[in-house]
Amino acid sequence: MAKKKAKKIPNDIMDSAHKVWLAGLGAVAMAENEGTKFFGDLVTKGEKLESRSRKQTKEQMEKAKGTVAGLKVVAESYWETFGRTVDDQVTNVIHRIGVPTKEEIETLTKKVENLTAAVDKLRTKETARPRTTTRKPAARKATTRKPAAKKTTTKKAPAVKRTTTKK
Repeated sequence: MAKKKAKKIPNDIMDSAHKVWLAGLGAVAMAENEGTKFFGDLVTKGEKLESRSRKQTKEQMEKAKGTVAGLKVVAESYWETFGRTVDDQVTNVIHRIGVPTKEEIETLTKKVENLTAAVDKLRTKETARPRTTTRKPAARKATTRKPAAKKTTTKKAPAVKRTTTKK
């Protein structure tokens, strides 16, 4: 019974690790299927944001005609904001369709690696069981004690009472 449980634990771990792997593959497949539509939406939103960003950049450049350094700072700021906005939008879309983030994938990868290591460790324990060897009995210490004398007792047979019946 204990051997069946010991064999079941590695199988359960392998099944769980396999399911985690399949879930990751499913997420990638879903992202591929849904990705084209979302990519198109992202491009459209990106174009709108770019035109708005360019308009705002032009307005700021007109205000900051005085120095080239001022223009550089403003442009960098808007491009940085634009980049963050695009990143945020892409991240939101990816979260909506259920694609895991880089951190989530790294966490899952670490868990799978830990499970794999645990399974490998269990497998090596299972295959490297110690061989049973016959042990020699330990040598007895010599004692100087004399054995105790046997008491002899005689037991008497219990008396049997005989009754005679008359006919």
